[in-house]
Amino acid sequence: MNVFVLGGTGTIGGAIVVELVRRSHHVVALSRSQTSDKKLMALGAVPRRGDLTAPKDWAAFAVSCDAIIQVAATFGDDMGDVDAEAMSAILNVAGDQPKPVRLIYTGGCWLYGETGDEVATEERPFDPLPSFAWMVSHAEKLLRAPNLITAVIHPAMVYDAVDGGVFHRYISAAKAGQPIEIWGSSKTRWPLVDSADLARAYCDLMERPDLEGHFNAVAEEGVAVGEIVSAVVRAYGSQVEPVAVSADEAIAKNGAWAKGPTMDQQMSGQKMRASTGWEAQVTDYRRSDVFKTAVI
Repeated sequence: MNVFVLGGTGTIGGAIVVELVRRSHHVVALSRSQTSDKKLMALGAVPRRGDLTAPKDWAAFAVSCDAIIQVAATFGDDMGDVDAEAMSAILNVAGDQPKPVRLIYTGGCWLYGETGDEVATEERPFDPLPSFAWMVSHAEKLLRAPNLITAVIHPAMVYDAVDGGVFHRYISAAKAGQPIEIWGSSKTRWPLVDSADLARAYCDLMERPDLEGHFNAVAEEGVAVGEIVSAVVRAYGSQVEPVAVSADEAIAKNGAWAKGPTMDQQMSGQKMRASTGWEAQVTDYRRSDVFKTAVI
């Protein structure tokens, strides 16, 4: 298949590009710099110069492909507006095409809000953080579009062997001999998935155009943050005690998004497994390459 990837240089997008290439798909990815060009070519993709904020330059090409995977975001205050413009451009061009286009769109576990002892499935009503509420409305618009065949993936918290992913903040502090900050409670639970496993979920779902709707990608339903921090401390030989930071303090210092890591969540990936046959290869984060030097 010819696949166009938005966000191919990010942690998730890079893993997706690698998996697509491994499956012999032809991958073209949006790139806005020579640095990104080199990174994408090293992963096996063909870079197409453009910018997420200027979708008229690349939307027609995207829709000419067999599938589009959207994992790009500006991570700024304009994040929702940029995504809206990009998806609208795709919708407008797709409306003129003779056949529907396969689109894999990205949501997230934070769209479910606090779940506590309940394990969130795709049937759970969304209760997103205000700063990410746009993802819900955009996803529903794409799912209703007659000229798109859309599936929305909601990744668990993603860790990665290269940069740590969601563990990066903990690992960086441990390596630097600084105290690891636990935002909120150490009992807060995170659903988890390895980036390579998540990439396989994206590709499995992309290759099944008969499947539409919402799909959670989860390897571990809920792991306590305190346990994760302890694993990092052991793995990286930190001698400094972690420190507790209240949710309010974390938000005041880092912005509204910092509420996400403080939410106690559990999430199920049963629908993805049953629908596509996807199975996570890493089912215990402590056995991932992130902790390959650890004795746990």
